[in-house]
Amino acid sequence: MALTETNSFPVPAEAGSTSVLVTDIKGFWKRFFTTAFNPYRPELHYMRGPGPAWRAKHGMDAPFRLKPRDI
Repeated sequence: MALTETNSFPVPAEAGSTSVLVTDIKGFWKRFFTTAFNPYRPELHYMRGPGPAWRAKHGMDAPFRLKPRDI
């Protein structure tokens, strides 16, 4: 899954000032790398079904649980 971030940068009041331009470029690349290389991957945390606590509470006769003979 990719995250796309779009930004529009206002034109600085001092168009000839290189420090404002450099600051804007640094800010853009910092946000880009923070977003592009974010270590959080939600698909790794997706739950695929009931866990062991649910199984302990509902037992082997629960309608959701597959029994070995069903497989």
